[in-house]
Amino acid sequence: MRSLMQLAEEASSTPLPDKDIDWLHLLLADWQVLADLAAADLVLWLPSDDGRFIAAAHCRPATSTTVHVDDIIGLHLPAAREIELRRAIQTGQVVRSPSARWAGTYSMMETCVPVCHEGRIIAVVTREANLSSPRLSLGFEGWTVAAADTLCQMMARGEYPYDSTPQVTSHGVPRVLDGALLIDAEGRVQQATPNAVSCLRRLGIRSHVTGKVLAQEITEVIGDESLIEESMAVVVMGRASWRVEITARASTITMRALPLVNGRKRLGAVILTRDVSEVHRHEQELMTKDATIREIHHRVKNNLQTVSALLRLQSRRSSEEPVKVALAEAERRVQAIATVHAALSQNVDESVDFDEVARTIVRMAGAIASTDHGVDVVTKGRFGTISADQAQALATVLNELVANSVEHGLADRDGRIEVCAQRDGLVMTVTVADDGVGFVPGTPMSGLGTQIVHQMVRGELRGTIDWRPVSDPVREARGTDVVVRARLAPSA
Repeated sequence: MRSLMQLAEEASSTPLPDKDIDWLHLLLADWQVLADLAAADLVLWLPSDDGRFIAAAHCRPATSTTVHVDDIIGLHLPAAREIELRRAIQTGQVVRSPSARWAGTYSMMETCVPVCHEGRIIAVVTREANLSSPRLSLGFEGWTVAAADTLCQMMARGEYPYDSTPQVTSHGVPRVLDGALLIDAEGRVQQATPNAVSCLRRLGIRSHVTGKVLAQEITEVIGDESLIEESMAVVVMGRASWRVEITARASTITMRALPLVNGRKRLGAVILTRDVSEVHRHEQELMTKDATIREIHHRVKNNLQTVSALLRLQSRRSSEEPVKVALAEAERRVQAIATVHAALSQNVDESVDFDEVARTIVRMAGAIASTDHGVDVVTKGRFGTISADQAQALATVLNELVANSVEHGLADRDGRIEVCAQRDGLVMTVTVADDGVGFVPGTPMSGLGTQIVHQMVRGELRGTIDWRPVSDPVREARGTDVVVRARLAPSA
């Protein structure tokens, strides 16, 4: 699909300046409201070098039947319809067709609106209202069309779209269908759709608001219930195209103002409303649950640190070497579990990017189990994303294998341990290789660490493990390669 910039370059050899393109993007971001108010299709036309017009954007109304069922972006305007568009560009005024015309099986009324920016006409927007199908029954008659006419006049003067609309993070953007009010320059309500009246009643405004100042009515029902945003008065008085959330009576209503002006003269505003109470309630629930989960993670982390400290303290107080070794191994395993838990606590999903976890695990295992000799532990390859359960198992396996290489393979010498990961979809191969003393094939492996590794690999990792002695007489190299093949869960 071609972008607005591409269509502009296609239409003319003299491309529009970036500021004009930005102005058109600002219009397109907000013109659904205009289409719904006018109950008409909106089509943005760019003049081309050959005197034709090319459709650069199209918006269908939610309040009426569309005129264009098929996509028209990139198509040229029929020659018979170019007269009004040229007149709009030449005069800088809104041009209405003198009579209805047929578009396929529909009769439509067309209005050409020049798009003015910094005193220059840069494009034309056509309002194409389907006369063959009635608009939706929304509880209002012609005032929304009149408001759309005012916005079109503002577009021709360069006053619409609004260039001062702030980027806010409040809940959902109000639409015309959600509720709309018309206020005058003094902020008094002139018209209100049934949905807008319902929104106001949820705030506690039970009386009819027609003829009353909207700001006063809202201020009375809010009272001291909640904090009042500074922008609320600006929005409900229709002085700026901002959005605000108003909470009262356990209901939350989003309001947005569309100021109607003529130069420096304020004509009034259209106020769009939307009930976001349920959205707000769900968000509060998620925030509460998130805070609870964070507190649980914090307590688990503290408890694991406490267990590790107790093991370390008990090891120091013990006088028996086998007991000290067993406690040190237990501490190392607890640290591995704590590392994976810390990584998982930072994710919103049930998976973890295991690469940083692996580097931390092998570095920690080498340091805790280190002897008096220098041991260099490195990682290669990429583990990728792994599910939480399998991440815990793989961390334990790596911890045990690296510690075993340090304590046995490199017990009396300097050396190097290399952890290499290879991933092919859901199949992962991890090799832990050292250049230590190696081992004799057929040697029984009945230690606790070995048992833990076998159980984790065959159970959680659904794979196999293989110990291979390395012997290279030419280079006088020896050592051990441990190859773990795992089948990862599809969710990973």
